[in-house]
Amino acid sequence: MKPPHLNRKLVLEGAVRTADGAGGFVQSWQALGTHWAAVEPRTGRERARGEYAVSSMSYRVIVRAAPMGSIARPSPDQRFREGNRVFVIRAIAERDPGGRYLICFTDEEVAA
Repeated sequence: MKPPHLNRKLVLEGAVRTADGAGGFVQSWQALGTHWAAVEPRTGRERARGEYAVSSMSYRVIVRAAPMGSIARPSPDQRFREGNRVFVIRAIAERDPGGRYLICFTDEEVAA
């Protein structure tokens, strides 16, 4: 299997919940680290969300693997950021039998 071409610098972000003082919480995102990645388009669609049309594109994001339990290992409750672009992580799988790379199945949504 040919190694992927990791040519995109993505920031891995994790959700941080802070109490809002009224019994709820406010969610923000904290940078957890940087990954060099290969970003491959998969499928796209457009759908209505209320008054707006939303374009949704799915991508395979391939990164170097990190050990289970490491803060550097992506998980489905996180996202990647590249400038203003956000790739929400939906699922993770190992790309190769040696576990050297991970495939992150992601979605990017843009208001059309």
